[in-house]
Amino acid sequence: RNWRVTGSAVLLAHPFQVMIWCISHLSLSLCSHSRRTGQYNVQRCKGSGKAPYQRCSSQDSLDEQAMVDYFKEVEIIQRSGDAETQEDLQLKVADEGEQEEAWLMEAGLATLFDESASDGEDSIVLLSTLTRTQAAAVERRVETLKQTLRKRNKPYSVPDVREIFKPSPASQSKVRVHIRPRISAVSAPYTVTHTDINLEVSFSEQALIYKEGLKVTQPQNEDFRVSQDKTGQTRVGDLSAEDMKKVRRLVLIEMSALFDTCGIEVKAHKALKVKVRESGLFGVSLSTLLEQDQRRILGTKVPLILQHLISHIEEQGLDTEGVLRIPGAATRVKAVCHELEHKFYEGMFPWESLKQHDTASLLKLFIRELPYPLLTVEYFNAFISVLKLPTKKQQLQALNLLVLLLPEPNRDTLKALMEFFQRVTDHKDRNKMTLNNVAVVMAPNIFMCKGFRSKISEQQEFAMATGTANIVRLLVRYQNLLWTIPKFVLNQVRKHNMENQRKMNRDRVVKKLLKKMAYDRERASDKQEKNTEAEGGFIRVQAPQFSMVSMAIQLTEDLKASDVLTRFLSQERSLSVKREDLCLYEMGGNIKERCLDEETYIKAVLELNPSAEWVIKSVQH
Repeated sequence: RNWRVTGSAVLLAHPFQVMIWCISHLSLSLCSHSRRTGQYNVQRCKGSGKAPYQRCSSQDSLDEQAMVDYFKEVEIIQRSGDAETQEDLQLKVADEGEQEEAWLMEAGLATLFDESASDGEDSIVLLSTLTRTQAAAVERRVETLKQTLRKRNKPYSVPDVREIFKPSPASQSKVRVHIRPRISAVSAPYTVTHTDINLEVSFSEQALIYKEGLKVTQPQNEDFRVSQDKTGQTRVGDLSAEDMKKVRRLVLIEMSALFDTCGIEVKAHKALKVKVRESGLFGVSLSTLLEQDQRRILGTKVPLILQHLISHIEEQGLDTEGVLRIPGAATRVKAVCHELEHKFYEGMFPWESLKQHDTASLLKLFIRELPYPLLTVEYFNAFISVLKLPTKKQQLQALNLLVLLLPEPNRDTLKALMEFFQRVTDHKDRNKMTLNNVAVVMAPNIFMCKGFRSKISEQQEFAMATGTANIVRLLVRYQNLLWTIPKFVLNQVRKHNMENQRKMNRDRVVKKLLKKMAYDRERASDKQEKNTEAEGGFIRVQAPQFSMVSMAIQLTEDLKASDVLTRFLSQERSLSVKREDLCLYEMGGNIKERCLDEETYIKAVLELNPSAEWVIKSVQH
């Protein structure tokens, strides 16, 4: 058809040019057909001397040719019958006003629209820690809620946005120090290199600086790293549940402020109402699975079935060519799935007979069968919107915040998967699965979940494919960064705790004060000893779980947490735990509890938290 349309133009061309023209048009036609049907263009790969699984040679980009595996995976999913049950469910975006109410409640600021909310005092303290961009995000949602209620002619008690951060006369002097929402909160100098991820300054504040043109140069590569900090990195799981609750509220506000600053609107979906199995392995919610598993193994954080599937592949299949890409036999996978449901918890399943490609198909099936998306209904759109941010650095910052927002079971399960995918790519020389290969194969399994199977054009489908594959690639490549709590958020938690302590001291009744005085007398000698040690350049390290319950260690400029552990272990004669299972904790003062990484400088933390105590104990996995 194309030959007849071009007619004389082709006939006048050189024979060699005609041949090239024909090949190129045939290639484009095949590529388009491949994209629509999900079929491999195997002949094209053979002509280039590459196997289908070797197309994604670049670690920095995903082109149309590299996405062939994505659409083949989509076809496999559709053939498996998963898609038909998913198309019946359609997610709905919350109405204007409902979304703002839900956001304020999740951020711990319900008192801004409901005076009867129980966390009113805590909300005031939280507001006192916000940066200007975070305060603007709160103001925007309060104002939207106020306008919505006015349109509906409903009575409302939403305060004027100008009153939200207005200090009370009694605390005017202190507010000048602690509440500066309309002033730039960038206290640290913004002098990091292009590829450093600065965790000391609010991401939304950095985005505002970028937007205002104060820093417009983008890095030329993707070798991003976390800027070094003497107070150490704080990872998910290093903080107490009480402080993590504050982290999550602050992260929600910061995530919204980042998208707001970049002019990107993210609509949250309403929660899904689906029938969920109350027992079993596949099609069961993560919370139900973990309840089942924790009755068998206390402290389980990742579903046991997923752990077993990953372990089975790692033991025998990491070198298997095309692992994760080549599907197992559909009928066999279905039979194995049924057998696992009946024999897994009894320990009767014959793992030795399970083929590697079948195992990989079961792993992908487990992810797809979750009744609620692994990335959650609430934040699914936010994950999709990450790539709308103008720079790769901002995209990573947004992903960091979104990972921290996930419920603990989802976050732990996602982390286990990303670590597994990284180990798969570590064997790419043998299994031919590069980072891009893994990303394009796993993206549809993670993102093609219930309620998201709407009809879209071919162009939109390809954009969605490349976008979701890129998100998976970033999650795998930068997982050491993404599961880290930014220092600026931790500093806000410290301020929050200090304000709470000041308020408790002001409001303490005489009876409690007398009790405290008696308690202080009992500890007077211990406190005097502690002060004497501090003045003499020593810190007192407690280890209540071990035979040596305490130790005085001299404080120096270069003393690290690893040095403290080494000195303790050198003196402890009987130790029932491994070195890697021990951690030095910063406790008390302006933090509830924080596990210190071994590169943390003790003096730097002491300057940040002068009232901290130091405790060695086993890490709770």
